Amino acid sequence: MKGVAAIGAPADPAHVTHVLQDSRDQIEAKGCATVSIGGRNFDICKTFLDDLDIQGQRDAIASLRRDLLVLHSPVDAIVGIENAGDIFQAAKHPKSFISLDRADHLLSKPRDAAFAADMISAWASRLVPEMQDVPVEEGHVIVEPLGSGLFPHLVAASGHTIIADEPQSVGGSDTGLTPYQLLLAGLGACTSMTMRMYAQRKGWPAEHIRVDLTHAKKYLDDCQGCEDNPVKIDLIERTIALGDDLNEEQRARLMEIADKCPVHRTLESDIRIVTTRSDE
Repeated sequence: MKGVAAIGAPADPAHVTHVLQDSRDQIEAKGCATVSIGGRNFDICKTFLDDLDIQGQRDAIASLRRDLLVLHSPVDAIVGIENAGDIFQAAKHPKSFISLDRADHLLSKPRDAAFAADMISAWASRLVPEMQDVPVEEGHVIVEPLGSGLFPHLVAASGHTIIADEPQSVGGSDTGLTPYQLLLAGLGACTSMTMRMYAQRKGWPAEHIRVDLTHAKKYLDDCQGCEDNPVKIDLIERTIALGDDLNEEQRARLMEIADKCPVHRTLESDIRIVTTRSDE
C-alpha cells in the first residue's frame, strides 16, 4: 500500500455506528441488512460492525506511515467537515487536504465525482511507478519491464496502459494483475460483453451480469490409459450470475450465448503461437 485517500470519512467509528443504530439488531440477527445512507442503499454485514468496534482509530491514523489525502466537503450533511480536521490533525506527514466545495456526501453530481477522481489521480501519480509512453500500432499489444523489479511489466494497447505483476508471495510487488488473471479478465469481459449485446438486441434486461472465473491445473479424471502417467489440464471455471429480471428461458439462452464469446472460442480452439526475434 502506497497511500490512502479518504473521501468524506468519519474520524470516529462511533459516527458510523450511530448511523447504523436502527438496523443494528437486524444485522446482528440476520448477518446482513440493507441500510440507507445519504439516500442510497448499502448492504452492511456483521463483519463491518465488528470492525467498527475496534478502538484506537486516532492511533491507527497516526501510525499509518503512508501518504494520506483527505477530501471532504464543507457542506457534507452526513459527515461534518470537522471529521476531516480531526483526521488531518491525527495524521503525520506526508498529508494533504482538498476541499470538495458544494459537493454532497456521496458525490452524486458527476462533476464533483470527476473532480475528486482527478485530484486523487494527480496525487497518486507520485506514488505509483511512472507509466511510460509506449507507441503501439492498432491491433498490437506491447509488454515491457516496468521499473527495476523482476515481475512488474507495463502492458500497452491502443492508448491504454495497465500493469502486470506477481504477488509478493512469489517475489513480485503485487502492483497489478498476474498473467493468468489477465487471461481470465479477457475471457470474463468478452463473456459479459457478448451476453449483454445479445440481450440488448432481444430487448432483454441484462444490466447486472457478473462473471466469476478461476484457473487451476487439474488432473484429467477420465484419461483412458493414463493411470500410470496422470495428465494435467488447464481448467477454467466460469460462474455467471444474472439479474432477477430475466425469466428462465432467457437465462438458459444467455448461458448458451456465453460459450459463443470470441475469447471463449479462441481458448477452446487449436492455438498456434509463432515467435520471431526483433533486433530493434
